[in-house]
Amino acid sequence: MKRLFLILLGMIFLSGFSQAFAQDWDKIVKKAKGQTVYFNAWGGSQPINEYIRWAGEQVQKKYKVRVIHVKATDIGDVVSRILVEKAAKKNKNGSVDLMWINGENFKAMKENKLLYGPFSQELPNYRLVDTENKKTVLYDFTVPVDNMESPWGMAQLVFLYNTKNMATHPESMSDLLLFARNHPGRFTYPAIPAFHGTTFIKQALYELIKDPRVLDHPVVLPDFEKNTRPLWDFLDKLHPFLWRKGKTFPASGSQMLSLLNDNEIFISLSFNPNSASNAIENGELPDTIRTYIHTTGTIGNSHFVAIPFNSSAREGAMVFANFLLSPMAQARKADPKIWGDPTVLDTRKLKGRDKALFDAVPKGIATLTPKELGRVLPEPHVSWVDALEKEWLKRYSK
Repeated sequence: MKRLFLILLGMIFLSGFSQAFAQDWDKIVKKAKGQTVYFNAWGGSQPINEYIRWAGEQVQKKYKVRVIHVKATDIGDVVSRILVEKAAKKNKNGSVDLMWINGENFKAMKENKLLYGPFSQELPNYRLVDTENKKTVLYDFTVPVDNMESPWGMAQLVFLYNTKNMATHPESMSDLLLFARNHPGRFTYPAIPAFHGTTFIKQALYELIKDPRVLDHPVVLPDFEKNTRPLWDFLDKLHPFLWRKGKTFPASGSQMLSLLNDNEIFISLSFNPNSASNAIENGELPDTIRTYIHTTGTIGNSHFVAIPFNSSAREGAMVFANFLLSPMAQARKADPKIWGDPTVLDTRKLKGRDKALFDAVPKGIATLTPKELGRVLPEPHVSWVDALEKEWLKRYSK
């Protein structure tokens, strides 16, 4: 009898908590009405820009929240602008209301107290996020998220190749070096500090370093040369066999796709497992392109949206962030014909119409299954990015 009483008491408490939560969210939605959200996000992809435009239209119709996409070239510049505003004591009416962010930019925002929050736990759709199996939504490049940013999508490094040119593909960095020697000029990677280039050298370091566990911790400068020596030895051997003999590097992942399409290179790379299928769908790549990963796994992470401390439309930003987590928005984003960005949701929690949305998402012709994507390697501690980029530029920048 006592146990039954405790169960009933717990049910009453949870019911009251849920009602209070709903009331709080209703207040946020009501206050958001009429607000304009300046969403600073990378603007270098037309499909992504179109998706953001669509999402903005949806919240305008449903919540009367206006979203303006401020197209950024480098989110680091946005972080710098917010830091300047804080130094000028502009604690209200900041120029940024919501931003697309992760990695070192999140670390900088968090350390300099430039973030509003915690807030993601207040979003009704956050309960659908797969916090159990997708730990990258809780740790951003090893930095605890602490609900200071809301997850938006997943990413994992994949390699692209044309089956017309290659019957098999490399399965490791050692294999890739052998491929490059046998096919001079048919592989390259973007110049540092382009994101895809930095990701490539991080992947190489993970595979070649003696003890990968050191990458979970901040860089120890006295040990940096010893720990990274296998990486530089590998690149020294690889570069003479790269496209244009490693004397010139592509500027971006987009240029890599163009080189792959033109058969100038046989292997490219992407940080979106669906990007090859998306490019095939859009006519940017032939339908003979396929993707693969290395047998030990490849680096993956989550990307997020965050609200600056001096946002003038916090409620509107939260409403938009919540919509971006909705099954409708996440399923549309996962469609290779739209964007092809993997979801952060736990689709096992979905039922009825929400589940049907994901069941209807087409699997792209070049997209690997979750099982085929294999082991996801965590991002190294954010301090490794700056250290690796500086050393690469010192060694290889002409």
